Amino acid sequence: MDKSAPYTLLAIDDHPLFRKGVADLIDMEDSIELVGEAASGLEGLRLAKELEPDFILLDINMKGMGGLETLKAIKDAGVESRVLMLTVSDNEEDVISALRNGADGYLLKDMEPEDILACLKKAAEGTIVINERLTQLLAHSLREGKLTERNVGYADLTEREREILDLIASGMSNKLIAQTLHITEGTVKVHVKHLLKKLGLHSRVEAAVWALKQS
Repeated sequence: MDKSAPYTLLAIDDHPLFRKGVADLIDMEDSIELVGEAASGLEGLRLAKELEPDFILLDINMKGMGGLETLKAIKDAGVESRVLMLTVSDNEEDVISALRNGADGYLLKDMEPEDILACLKKAAEGTIVINERLTQLLAHSLREGKLTERNVGYADLTEREREILDLIASGMSNKLIAQTLHITEGTVKVHVKHLLKKLGLHSRVEAAVWALKQS
């Protein structure tokens, strides 16, 4: 991301009033620019591919193409925008499904506007953001083995993979990790893909939660 320019954001939500609320919220923050709004998953997918925003706010409960389906389609299309779920759903299965499908954060609509804005700014900087109330739910799911399919440890990873996993857990994006380790972003992506496969995880957020649990 070019930090000299505002971070660009696309909002996907089928409720006009909420999209208006997001637009009003972003108007309060000079470092973020709302570049698009979509009222459906299909329209959102089209705009995501066309605009390639820095990050996307995505609702889960939408008519037609739902948020989780839209998230998967965005990731399958190779769009590299960071995707944050912003929803009323604190359902455990929704949270885990979103993280497994590559969501970079999970926020609830009942958060205070200033807290949502603070999370957006953290996300724009590459930090994984999850509503505080949901972290306990994730910890419980981890204990119950719902996030991991295999019992593996750091020893299964190479030294470089462990290094990258620790940086993921600190909230760094692939670009920041590449800059920190003086390697290419493409190399980071390959290492992330390998370590996720070894750990039996589906997303970098799951990896971050797993790593924090081990520490």
